[in-house]
Amino acid sequence: MATIKITQRTKALSNGEYPIFLRVTKDRKSKFISLKLSCNDSQWNEIKSEFRKSYTSYKQMNAALSEIRTRAEKIISDYLAKGEDITLEEFEALFLNFKLDKKISVNDFWQEHIDDLNKSGRTGNARFFRDSKTNFFKFLENKTIYFKDITPLLLDKYEVYLRSNENIDSGIAVKMRAIRALYNDAIKKGSASKEYYPFTIYKISKLKGSSNKRALSIENIHKIINLDMSEHPTLVNTRNYFVFSYYTRGMNFNDMMKLTWSDVTEDKITYVRGKTKGRFVIKILEPVRQILDYYKNQKRGTKYVFPIILKEDSTPIQLENRKEKTLKKFNKDLKVIASICKIEDKITSYVARHSFATNLKQSGVSTDLISEAMGHQNVSITQAYLKELGNDVIDDAMEALLQK
Repeated sequence: MATIKITQRTKALSNGEYPIFLRVTKDRKSKFISLKLSCNDSQWNEIKSEFRKSYTSYKQMNAALSEIRTRAEKIISDYLAKGEDITLEEFEALFLNFKLDKKISVNDFWQEHIDDLNKSGRTGNARFFRDSKTNFFKFLENKTIYFKDITPLLLDKYEVYLRSNENIDSGIAVKMRAIRALYNDAIKKGSASKEYYPFTIYKISKLKGSSNKRALSIENIHKIINLDMSEHPTLVNTRNYFVFSYYTRGMNFNDMMKLTWSDVTEDKITYVRGKTKGRFVIKILEPVRQILDYYKNQKRGTKYVFPIILKEDSTPIQLENRKEKTLKKFNKDLKVIASICKIEDKITSYVARHSFATNLKQSGVSTDLISEAMGHQNVSITQAYLKELGNDVIDDAMEALLQK
């Protein structure tokens, strides 16, 4: 555990006096915290860690040092009583006015987090935190708050607010996870204290809700595949994107958008998924072949397979904006296609991914091959299955999707 000592540093200030610091030592490492006090070398008793009688108002100042020492020791004893360890950074944060989280507001920290994500090219995550921030501060009416203000009670009220705006459990959980991730990052960076951490009491796990599985049956998938596009030319791209995703193991929209012709060989598509960096080698089934031929014949002179990215030198933020705009139209058009095909289920870009996994399972494919977690519970585990098992096994299983 950490130890405390008030000490005088050996380097003089410009006025010739030597500064007084609080030194906290832990694991043979020390942190010095300025007390904004100083005196001549002869006025300080290093053994007793106090001012000598020659220092003006030495009694009052030594009493103040005693209070400082007591406050510092209380921080350490409080952590010891809870059976928790404390870092030097956490100690400094708590010692300085007893609340680190007053240094920066949640508003500012959240925006810095978004800016950092954009600078690192993680524009998708940046957009997620931007949307979460907008929603949370709409609830707060744009008030400035600090991390200690995010209490279990506040989260309960935010949950009520979300439900009043017709958010379901899964949507509420997503927004709460954004706040939790931000709070954890703030603690890690020394901008919030564990002392006020609200998620020990407020449990996001309670927001399980129903699984809300929205997979389309194979029959409905084939309604979309067989739709006469000559009667609906404005929906060609949307139909193609959905069918392509379905027959490429539920490739998500972001990866489809960035798919290049160099990723396509005679009978395989090879790409690295942007979200998890998992590498996939996928057999080109006939519906995918037809879609690839359709875009190849357009001779657009671009490296991208689909006409989504319009400029090859687009910045990450431009790409994210383009994805958001195109994906919005994609999902809007899917509603139209569902209506034309008389499909009552709600269809979004994500449905293709879940339909792929569910229909493989219903076709008799082992859950060890395609787990139910794919797309809903834990995508990385599903991708681990796909990556570890032989591609030939997967390819043979995918042939089942061609059967009506």
